[in-house]
Amino acid sequence: MKRKLIVIVLVLFALTSIGDAQRRRHSPRTRPPAAQGTVNIPCDPDITKIEDCSDVGCSNGRAFDPNLNKQKNIQTSSGTPTDKDFSFLADRPDPGNDFVEGGSRDALTALGEGQMIRVVAFAVDVRRGSKESCNCGLSRARDTDNHIVLIDPANGSPSLADEGDSETAEFTPRVRLDHPNLSRAKLRPLILAASRRALKVRVTGLQMFDSYHFFHQPLTRHNDWEIHPVFQLEYCPRRKHCEAGSDANWVNIEQ
Repeated sequence: MKRKLIVIVLVLFALTSIGDAQRRRHSPRTRPPAAQGTVNIPCDPDITKIEDCSDVGCSNGRAFDPNLNKQKNIQTSSGTPTDKDFSFLADRPDPGNDFVEGGSRDALTALGEGQMIRVVAFAVDVRRGSKESCNCGLSRARDTDNHIVLIDPANGSPSLADEGDSETAEFTPRVRLDHPNLSRAKLRPLILAASRRALKVRVTGLQMFDSYHFFHQPLTRHNDWEIHPVFQLEYCPRRKHCEAGSDANWVNIEQ
């Protein structure tokens, strides 16, 4: 009887620990309001396309972080990408307690924000964008981001069921001005046609910390580090073998 009681206590302790770890991983820290760097810039009704939207963005009725928007809205980069394992982003720490919304992003730069990286993963979904201040509240597909759900390539059966341990990559409308095929319309059919609807991809873009979701609306994913914006996406065709450090068999989505 004592042995059974010990087993039950150990199981309950393990379940509690797992639940606590998941809450820590997916919930933002409790922080005081940080209005010092957020702004409230109303959108001009004459802004009808992304070409008219400044890199600071605008919003009708909600304060936003202009420094985050500038980071999201980088249109091009000449940096040489560094190959990183999927675990690299998954293991990135949060900024310290002195990091405030709308303030300096120096702490994030020190953690790697702005570095060009290239990561291999399974893409299991690509979602339509919504109205955001970085895109001046525009809603057409050409003017919004696309959210790509990335799963660890070591996962033997990747699917959306693994989204809690996913990482995020984003196609952005500003990059799309020069790279029109970096879009949901191009990527989604490839995902649907892939084995188990999990497309092996090699994603190149900037490492970025999405501080909005850190402070306000946590997403279902491992943490708030992203590849954002994406400057190149390659995929591995069915019945082909593709490796992270080799260019063999990878197909550029823009071809």
